[in-house]
Amino acid sequence: MTLPVMPLLLDTFDYIGHRLRRRVDGLTDQEYLWQPVPGGWTVTERDGRWIPHPNHDTEAPAPITTIAWRLWHIASDCLSGYITPHLGEWPLPVARGEWYPEAASALATLDRAFAEFRSRISALGEDGLAAPLGPDWGPYQHDTWAALVMHAIDEVAHHGAEIALLRDLYARRESPAGTTG
Repeated sequence: MTLPVMPLLLDTFDYIGHRLRRRVDGLTDQEYLWQPVPGGWTVTERDGRWIPHPNHDTEAPAPITTIAWRLWHIASDCLSGYITPHLGEWPLPVARGEWYPEAASALATLDRAFAEFRSRISALGEDGLAAPLGPDWGPYQHDTWAALVMHAIDEVAHHGAEIALLRDLYARRESPAGTTG
């Protein structure tokens, strides 16, 4: 008997996605852009466009990021970037390489990225999940679409946990008078 992989992957993706979505309910613009330490990665305005700090994995240790940067990374860089152009056109209302200065737009776009990723992965079917990614994926060309979905789940889970921690820290930060809040 062969166990279908699609339901396992989608159930896990849904669980992780809903867990993150619950953790960002009520996110304010101040929290969204809060920088717990100077010099972290965030989104900033340049020439009238809001741009995320470049994602360079060469910095060690990696800089602290804002919730804004992490939401961009999950929705745009990961989920939407993984499916475009391989499984269709760019799905987000914001251009690739741009993001939002406010939480509400970012959360709406996160929801759209989740829905589009799930829909396009579902359309692959079981056979498509077992297919290799192909030559456009360079060193990952022999990995399967199922492996990519597992990677996406990992990205959402670990960045989601970091977002949750940033929210916890924001809620307990010290005010200038030395009190929390």
